[in-house]
Amino acid sequence: MSDPAATIADELLVQMRSGDEQALADVFSHYRERLRRIIQFRLDYRLAGRVSDSDVLQEAYIAAAKRLDHFSRHQEMPAFLWLRLVVGQQLIDLHRQHLQASKRDARQEVSLHQQGPSAHTSMAIAAQLVGPMTAVSEVVARAERIEKLEATLNQMDAIDREVIALRHFEELSNIETANVLEIEPAAASKRYVRAMARLGELMAEFNAR
Repeated sequence: MSDPAATIADELLVQMRSGDEQALADVFSHYRERLRRIIQFRLDYRLAGRVSDSDVLQEAYIAAAKRLDHFSRHQEMPAFLWLRLVVGQQLIDLHRQHLQASKRDARQEVSLHQQGPSAHTSMAIAAQLVGPMTAVSEVVARAERIEKLEATLNQMDAIDREVIALRHFEELSNIETANVLEIEPAAASKRYVRAMARLGELMAEFNAR
């Protein structure tokens, strides 16, 4: 995967770091579809039909505009990964609001920061692997299958789950994944290969039940 950041002019990033909101708008527009993909993956499946990815993107842009000074203070952070963090905070707020989750309920957190993997990742992956079910009669069955698959995925190492989430579902590059997890790119690459093999084993066991 090529590095999308390479297509953004350095001058535009300098302007964004200086607090230029038009530069932010241009950069945000450049990464909009990548951010949308992250939202579609990380947004709790129980909020389908109640919250749209476009709504989250709009709120994330407003939040980013208010926090441009934060971006300016973190010169080492790529613009995309900073915007990804802003999106993550919007998702956390939405989950707390709509699911009435306690701030200490780790299962509902969607941590996109380098402070550690999210306990929500297993459920997000499970929802993707189970796939959509549109019939009303299938809603309960889908929820039950997601819950069971989530428990299966929790057998994986937390970092390995996060590597799969970042590389496979968010479609981050290996370098971006390493940056998020604060590990070396070579380690991120090895973990991805190992994690996908482990996922294959767990899915085989799950489907055999």
